[in-house]
Amino acid sequence: MSDPRYAIGIDLGTTHSALSYVDLAGSDGEKTSHGVLGIPQLTAPGTVEELPLLPSFLYLPHPEELAAGELALPWSSGENETGVAGEMARSRGATTPIRLVSSAKSWLCHPGVDRCAAILPNDAPEEVTRVSPLEASTRYLNHLRQAWDAAHPDAPFAEQAVTVTIPASFDPAARELTAAAANAAGYAGLTLLEEPQAALYSWIQNSDGRWRKEVKPGDIILVVDVGGGTSDFSLIAILERDGKLEPHRVAVGDHILLGGDNMDLALAHLVARKLAANGTQLDAWQMRALTYGCRAAKENLLANADAQTWPIVVPSRGSKLIGGSIRTELTREEVTTFITDGFFPRVEAAARPAVRTRAGLTQLGLPYAQDAAVTRHLAAFLARQVGATAELEGYAGQQNGEHTFLHPSAVLFNGGVFKSELLAQRVMDTINDWLYMEGAEPARMLGGADLDLAVARGAAYYSYVRRGAGVRIRGGTARSYYVAVESSMPAIPGMEPPIQALCVAPFGMEEGGELELPGQEFGLVVGEPVHFRFFGSSVRRQDQIGTVLDFWGPDELVELNEIQATLSPEGRVAGDVVQVRLHAYASEAGTLELLAVAQDGQRWKVEFDVRATAEGQ
Repeated sequence: MSDPRYAIGIDLGTTHSALSYVDLAGSDGEKTSHGVLGIPQLTAPGTVEELPLLPSFLYLPHPEELAAGELALPWSSGENETGVAGEMARSRGATTPIRLVSSAKSWLCHPGVDRCAAILPNDAPEEVTRVSPLEASTRYLNHLRQAWDAAHPDAPFAEQAVTVTIPASFDPAARELTAAAANAAGYAGLTLLEEPQAALYSWIQNSDGRWRKEVKPGDIILVVDVGGGTSDFSLIAILERDGKLEPHRVAVGDHILLGGDNMDLALAHLVARKLAANGTQLDAWQMRALTYGCRAAKENLLANADAQTWPIVVPSRGSKLIGGSIRTELTREEVTTFITDGFFPRVEAAARPAVRTRAGLTQLGLPYAQDAAVTRHLAAFLARQVGATAELEGYAGQQNGEHTFLHPSAVLFNGGVFKSELLAQRVMDTINDWLYMEGAEPARMLGGADLDLAVARGAAYYSYVRRGAGVRIRGGTARSYYVAVESSMPAIPGMEPPIQALCVAPFGMEEGGELELPGQEFGLVVGEPVHFRFFGSSVRRQDQIGTVLDFWGPDELVELNEIQATLSPEGRVAGDVVQVRLHAYASEAGTLELLAVAQDGQRWKVEFDVRATAEGQ
């Protein structure tokens, strides 16, 4: 591939996607020539407009719903299209929700379903065509690629440096699936970047060098990213090396399916209760439509201080209502009070998310967080990371042994939820309450972020940084990873053989690095699948590759997807056992790979099982 002209960053979001770029020819050091692509998309049948954001929705119309050519885009005739992505999908799906695919990104990281199977919309009737989470994600990424090529025929997308963002909490299987979706959309040689890092990159790039005056060595920046589908937390420490400031990502939070989608659903139930009190009962179809209406109300009422009410229209399934629809409204006071108190309550630093006993049977759906309070999840994250900076250069002795959580000195907000200054201030007040109670200085808010486009802008800047310019955040892999090793022992009634956890990839393993598991050999069956249980840890920083754990606490290791290896015989007989050593490889793309290496040098990639089901979990 020839040298790229542009560094492209793509935010593949739960509710919106965006594309930003840096002109490599017009950039120097931290001064970049930056732009945002206007994305052509259908806003109504036969109407195409350029918008800065592509709503991450896919509408699957009835074959006779639209006339020929009404789905045409600048790069296609629209004929034989199976669906439409973007603004028209979002608006049309609000009135016909059974044909709307939403939250594909959240489904893409759901280990309890086959994410390559056509399961969305998950509650659609049989006559509705369905798509897989992988296909929906591919459609959004392909739309962005086509939009770029239409706008830049002299600089084809395939020849540019491309970075796609993912939540920091994505496990290796979800990272693999995101990369697979990008590859299916025609992305060659892409890189994956964690969204909180992208937000900080955007803040650095947007400061025109002033960031060096706003942070100092010894600072700990907490990035709080609450988007449409997830709450993502990261901690970034500021070190000084050779007289220069150097950010280091030192911790990321667990995958928390809690974001704007949860707030929309909660508001829908609030409105439904108001309607029920007046004698109007809504069915499941109407509740979905109401949820989309509440999303629009939330976005407008929280972002616009002048808006006091927002109308909501729910399509009627009957004929007795005037106008064929149910009309109501939400007020700014209702939305702010309900979301602030329900999702961002002022809690103590010792607060933890509530865990309830789950029912034996549950509907197929996304595994949302059981506790809706973002602030409780944040308190738990900071408490788990109390020792995250203990071994960092320049941080020794900074953390008092009596502190119960890691003390951030600065906070950067990201995600559409924080368009409401009220919610950002509530989080700041809560964090500073915790700091005050432990005798610490208050944290300061880092301002100037573009909450809609920060992630895409930061991803583009990162693509630029990877070419040797600008400021790079260090960190490597966000977790340590382990494989379960079952002990060899005679069968004992009522007792399963104990397992050990074998570290196969240490925390902070740098991209492009490959490590061999020392002194460990395994027998793998060729021609047949072999399964491994797989764990991750965001708190065990000291473990090295080959470390064996006999015991661990419930908060130290989290079980993730299993690893599945199906080794091609390649000259051997199916069923043969091949003696191998395991190697861990952190790819430049941002994925983690395990390699099985035979004594003769033959190598197989040990695949993360992206088709894992809920069975046995």
